[in-house]
Amino acid sequence: MAESVRVSRPGTGVARVTLARPERHNAFDAEMIERLTRVLAELDADDGVSVVVLDGEGRSFCAGADLGWMREAATRDRAGNIADAQALARLMATLDGLRKTSLALVHGAAYGGGFGLVACCDIAIAAEEARFGLTEARLGLIPAVISPYVIDAIGSRQARRLFQTAETFSAAEAARIGLVHEVVAGERLASRGEEIVALLTAAAPGARAQAKRLVAAVKDHPRDEALLALTAEWIATIREGPEAAEGIAAFFERRPASWRREG
Repeated sequence: MAESVRVSRPGTGVARVTLARPERHNAFDAEMIERLTRVLAELDADDGVSVVVLDGEGRSFCAGADLGWMREAATRDRAGNIADAQALARLMATLDGLRKTSLALVHGAAYGGGFGLVACCDIAIAAEEARFGLTEARLGLIPAVISPYVIDAIGSRQARRLFQTAETFSAAEAARIGLVHEVVAGERLASRGEEIVALLTAAAPGARAQAKRLVAAVKDHPRDEALLALTAEWIATIREGPEAAEGIAAFFERRPASWRREG
């Protein structure tokens, strides 16, 4: 049986994770959730990887949960039902918590859990023809396990509407509400992804990981003396580190820093 998630290494420090159930529009089932969670955890532990690109094979990025799997889950006892939901919750937490930079390249449908994957990634680029939706309410469901990441991405005001209307909408609207950072023509999606990866790999991987932690630490912190002390100590520690020494030396010596990707 073909694997539902494929991993390739298109360049130094870069891993591409491709959802590979095209006949089901890359919808989740239990095997795919387990496989994707495991792949992401392995890449997070791999010191040779600093960028993870997430995309989908076929006509869609990810159409959410496989309805056959959902129907089966609903027939299980309470413990089994909760275990299935927790597995999906662990997947989202794993992607959101990656120490590596994550980039979603979105085409076709990104519904339900697929919408959640986009919200969990650090950067999201969408093709013009992509469609988005939190469509759970049409089936009598709610987007529970993805809600923390979706609300973080688009805000509670937009979430209150979209969780209830279950409407689908365009890539342009996804950009307007903050879910995706950029919209490009479909034929430009892959090349734009390469351009973003080039920007990322020109930046120090440790600094990127610390910058990601910085956003999480600062975003909801009161603007007080504790925050002043936290940020001052953080930059002082980074300035004393080997990446800063190498980056500044490379600047003055007019050479590429040691982490720059070749090719």
